[in-house]
Amino acid sequence: MNDTQTKTQQRNIVKTVGLLMLAIAVIMGLFVNRWLTPAPVSDAELYTLGAKVFDVPRRFTHVPLLDQNGDNFDYQRLQNTWSLVFFGFTYCPDVCPATLAQMRSMHNQLEPELQATTQVVLVSVDPARDTPEKLKEYLTYFSEDFVGLTGEFLDLQRFASQLNAAFQKVPGGGENYLIDHSAQIMLINPKGDYHGFIKPPFTPEKLAQAYTGVRTNFELQYPED
Repeated sequence: MNDTQTKTQQRNIVKTVGLLMLAIAVIMGLFVNRWLTPAPVSDAELYTLGAKVFDVPRRFTHVPLLDQNGDNFDYQRLQNTWSLVFFGFTYCPDVCPATLAQMRSMHNQLEPELQATTQVVLVSVDPARDTPEKLKEYLTYFSEDFVGLTGEFLDLQRFASQLNAAFQKVPGGGENYLIDHSAQIMLINPKGDYHGFIKPPFTPEKLAQAYTGVRTNFELQYPED
């Protein structure tokens, strides 16, 4: 074999090895990408966790509300973040404090990047007693990061009806009256749309699994967001 044939053979070997290495790199890249990309969570899995996501998220009309600092809460504060909205009242003896405590524990279980893009919102169904000051005092028992909303009764009623959250005053009780209200946690996505809800009974672990599952599916569907 002459030198020309030897050099040609060496070039062919180098080329073949290079192509094999490139193919291996591509396969490894696809494998790593698949391994790092979270798998979507099925509707059945979400259902077992108490979560329901609408086929088409629902846009709703903004109503004027006040937060616990007395500032206007506009629609923009429901955008570019996830909101977990719960309707309740500060004089609630059981369901409200239990749910807020579970939401606090759930929030603490989230990864830091998820925590930073998640706001927990308590919307009062008792504006006669739940002033901004009262909400602020009440929420300090759970988390200073939680948002409390109140406002005019009709505005709160309009907001609640758009999120399918029913409430009504229990007859009797005098000044210590109670209010029946929905116990679901409503999910508002970063586009500011009503995305779905999580129904009780709650545990912090189930809430975290349901919420992260909903977010995973959303991010797979809207990767640019």
